[in-house]
Amino acid sequence: MARDYASRCSLSPVRKTWLVAAAILLVAQGIGAQKVRVEEELEAYPTESVDLRCQFIDGSSKTKLTQVSWIWEPIDGQRDNIAVYHPIYGQSFPNLSFRDRVVFLQNSLENPSIRISNLRMADAGRYTCEYATYPTGNEQGTTTLTMLAKPKNSAKVVTVQAGSKSVVVAQCEAADGKPAATIKWLASVGGNHSTSTTSAPDGTVTVRSEYRLVPTPADDGRDVMCMVEQRTQEQPWVNTVKLSVEYPPSVSIEGYDYNWFIGRSDAALLCLASANPEPTTVTWTTASGSLPDTVEVDGNKLIVRKVDDAVNTTFICEAKNKHGASRHQITTIVTEKERLVTPGPSTGAVIGGIIGALAFIGIIGGVIFFIRKRQEDGEGPPKHKPPPPVKAGSSTEMLNKPSEPPTATETAPLSPGEVYYEPTGGEPVTNLDDESTGALNGGAPPVLENSAKYDNVNELKDHAADGHHDSSNHGTAAANIARGESFVSSAMYV
Repeated sequence: MARDYASRCSLSPVRKTWLVAAAILLVAQGIGAQKVRVEEELEAYPTESVDLRCQFIDGSSKTKLTQVSWIWEPIDGQRDNIAVYHPIYGQSFPNLSFRDRVVFLQNSLENPSIRISNLRMADAGRYTCEYATYPTGNEQGTTTLTMLAKPKNSAKVVTVQAGSKSVVVAQCEAADGKPAATIKWLASVGGNHSTSTTSAPDGTVTVRSEYRLVPTPADDGRDVMCMVEQRTQEQPWVNTVKLSVEYPPSVSIEGYDYNWFIGRSDAALLCLASANPEPTTVTWTTASGSLPDTVEVDGNKLIVRKVDDAVNTTFICEAKNKHGASRHQITTIVTEKERLVTPGPSTGAVIGGIIGALAFIGIIGGVIFFIRKRQEDGEGPPKHKPPPPVKAGSSTEMLNKPSEPPTATETAPLSPGEVYYEPTGGEPVTNLDDESTGALNGGAPPVLENSAKYDNVNELKDHAADGHHDSSNHGTAAANIARGESFVSSAMYV
């Protein structure tokens, strides 16, 4: 039934339009009826000052102002008067926490703006300028004060020992900021990070981030960058720290050139130890125990004053730090005479020779490939189907060709009244490769390609009769030419 009623009472489009217009008008009237003008939002920092402006607007001038108060709401449900102005009784600051920090900028009911000095983070909240008026009652406007705080940023490295477990190697902190900061890590050591936040009673937030990885000796001294982004900072704060990974010594010996001979005086060995922290002691010994009398030790360097058979031994260098010890040894061989070392080619010459050899091999390979490609193309099957062979003396070919009258050219007059004609037909076609051609023609010469033109000799005789000569005076040619036969006619005189 309710549905039926709703369907019967549905609004027409015109009625809907009027309702929307009426709602807009009411909102506009409400906005226009706002008589207390304030700023909606303000931002400020601790230790600074802020001005909270308030002004009463009355176009009709019929409203009587009695008193104005500033009310602070730090949280919902809590309202504290911090400043009151009465035109007769003057100013009043009932809240002790604001008493020495709040002043009225003007002694006027129409403009009771105040200034709060030495701001604190706890001063954030809503501030309402409220008028007691007659006859309309109370009028008010509210300003929201947001306190911002720049974070105190710091980053530090955590010294760790090389191992197989993930540990914290660096820390980054953005303390006492509002709003909360964002911390990012930029590193190439392949670790990960975790972030935590802590809120203080005054609304500030401290953000802490820890960078973790499985430390190795290779990570010692590498750079890790902490970046802090926060609203109050004009640009991100960036700090780079160097990782500190401690590990026991790794020892190597340098200086032996395999050319220690009797009497040499400039031989020396150098003990190199990589460690964090640095080795506390570096000790030289030999496989037999004590050092020969001809050597002396200067820190990590062993100096041979004069090479003799006593230094034909194995020298051992050992380095220690708080994480352990490591040693390395080398066996020196003493010879009677100096070994002459022939200087080899320079590194540049060797590299140039290698490049030249590779280029030559590449050229040879290219030539061989090209030649083989050409050979494969020549020996391969034909790319088109050849036509079937045609026998030159075939009677079928002769019959299939069209019959055309022979033509003749006049070469030169022999005598008055006589004309010499020479046939100008096509050249005879022969097939030298076919040995059976002669047999097919009965031993006669190959058949002329255009012999079909001369199947009827009478046509030739009639043509000769047009020259007013009797052909009977010179003999008569054969009446017909057998098919499959060929001949070459001699000169005819008519």
